Amino acid sequence: MRRLISIATLFLAPALTPVAQQPGAPITPEQTAVHTDAALNPALPTVFIVGDSTARNNADLGWGDHFAPLFDTSRINVANRAIAGRSSRTYINEGHWKSVLAEIKPGDYLLLQMGHNDGGDLGGAKPRGDLKGIGDETQDVPQTTGPLAGTTETVHTYGWYMRKMIDEAKAKGVTPAVLSLTVRNIWKPDANGTPQIERDMGYNAFIQQIAQQEHVLFIDMAPIAADKFQALGPEKTALLFPKDHTHTSAEGAQMNAESVAQALRNAHSPLVAYLK
Repeated sequence: MRRLISIATLFLAPALTPVAQQPGAPITPEQTAVHTDAALNPALPTVFIVGDSTARNNADLGWGDHFAPLFDTSRINVANRAIAGRSSRTYINEGHWKSVLAEIKPGDYLLLQMGHNDGGDLGGAKPRGDLKGIGDETQDVPQTTGPLAGTTETVHTYGWYMRKMIDEAKAKGVTPAVLSLTVRNIWKPDANGTPQIERDMGYNAFIQQIAQQEHVLFIDMAPIAADKFQALGPEKTALLFPKDHTHTSAEGAQMNAESVAQALRNAHSPLVAYLK
């Protein structure tokens, strides 16, 4: 346990220093975690997180579960609406995106991070994959399970689903941004035999292209997270991925939250003004 705490402290202690309340600022409850859908102050702008289990999995193990304490939540709400196991396709098909659209209002922000589950099957028992790419290609796929069971679904590309969410958010006066994917605990030796952590599982180029097409910010958190894990090395990094190569411990999730915050700064996101 001491070893895990020291790893997290190495990267996180400076960023989590409390910031004093400004004189005259409205007093609102401090958000400490949002995986339980904390109440939102309607008078404040909100940053919505839409993603998968790497951002939220109901056990404080997603980076979105550790995001609110990095912000001055007397000035902005943090709403973690990521859902475990979802791809960009199923987040829409299951009605989760519709629910987010019902919540968001002009002046809010959207952080969109999808891809870990988008490479799955198009049909069958777990139909959550989409066509790889960002074009307008489609494929008709009979569905036997899920909300579209008994129908033939027109499956689109990863980019199509991402653009749909971005465009619909823009239409409501929201400022969207897309994030590169969290880093997995997968290592391969370089030419000199030195282990190198995986930095891209095949979606980051798509995400960057979508950002360019849609004229939204690309929040590139992956290299920041990868540099931290690389500095720790395979053995210490493994302590932060106790379950599998994708899902972190709470300490690893907090590190990822810090990496997202740093990526916001690097991209000159307007959300930087709300960070502690």
